[in-house]
Amino acid sequence: MKDLATCAAGVATTRPVFAANGTVSRAEEDISATRIPRWRGFNLQGRFAMPGRPYVGRAFDEFDFATMAEWGFDFARLPLSYWAWGRKDDWSIINEEPLKEIDRAIELGRQYGIHINLNFHRIPGYCINERELEQADLFTGTKAERDRALSAAVLHWKAFAKRYKGILNRRLSFDLINEPPKMRSYEGYLEERYVEIVKALVAGIREVDPSRLIFADGINIGQAPVMGIVDLGLVQSTRGYMPKAVSHYTATWVPRDEFESLNIPTWPMKDDQGQVWDRARLRREFIDRYKPLTDRGVQVHVGEWGCFNKTPHDVTLAWMRDCLSLWKEARWGFSMWNLRGSFGVMDSERQDVNYEDYKGHKLDRRMIELLRAS
Repeated sequence: MKDLATCAAGVATTRPVFAANGTVSRAEEDISATRIPRWRGFNLQGRFAMPGRPYVGRAFDEFDFATMAEWGFDFARLPLSYWAWGRKDDWSIINEEPLKEIDRAIELGRQYGIHINLNFHRIPGYCINERELEQADLFTGTKAERDRALSAAVLHWKAFAKRYKGILNRRLSFDLINEPPKMRSYEGYLEERYVEIVKALVAGIREVDPSRLIFADGINIGQAPVMGIVDLGLVQSTRGYMPKAVSHYTATWVPRDEFESLNIPTWPMKDDQGQVWDRARLRREFIDRYKPLTDRGVQVHVGEWGCFNKTPHDVTLAWMRDCLSLWKEARWGFSMWNLRGSFGVMDSERQDVNYEDYKGHKLDRRMIELLRAS
């Protein structure tokens, strides 16, 4: 394998071409992490394929950007896997061709007035899903393995920093790692390791592009604040998936012990411990938990949230209404996990919704109007 530090200087040397108003040098009117807009929108998963199965056609649909803009949304988080442009067996390789699809997504964001947030959902050495497929674990491998994975992670982010340097923060931000692993203690080794990783990634990006706007997911699968990175000038990205008994009812990929109850959800609800979940509880879980951060001026954004399609629709909307009202009060933006799909406002395949035809898709009108009003 090539030496990653040596390799970093040569990757992604071809810069994409953007329209002039998307590439002007950062001026006083550009934003920073100290005060971001209340961005609202959706995650767009795209169609980057797994290794050995090249993507076919466009990775992102212009329809999604146009629809979001038509409805008044201005934020798209793109969960990316480095497997799309690299190789899981050789972290030093970064292929140019797949990155052109990300260039195109950023350009579509510019055209439709939508901020693009690039997230490494799978980074060298870690993914919240099937992390065992990585050649070395970024968090829990041996020291040599951890160091190798971190060097590779820095390499890939530096390549992105170089490729997109000059694009205004109003148009583009980076989100370092999707959902670091669940931790037994907020003061245990894994949190310390996460802080170490974030500091290294931020330093690598800022070596190339000192002003880039950067998001960092919270610890405990993105759900809790990280005090050890407060002084880095980052936005912290949280999650809106509590209680899991509502947001992920019957979802098979969620460990059973994460569900507060396995009963058909209601809202408000009482969990198996007899504890009531309602708007007041959500305030404690979402807003109050992040108060140590917000008291120090750190901006918070809800990077993922939503409700799986097996939760009754009326319960879903009631829960969503309370979440959205709290985030609006706190001036937090949000991005739902789906625009189209099982957590989304279109093509969600719920059994208890009277869908409206919308340009060939099945639209959940009640849900989209709730979001637009929030």
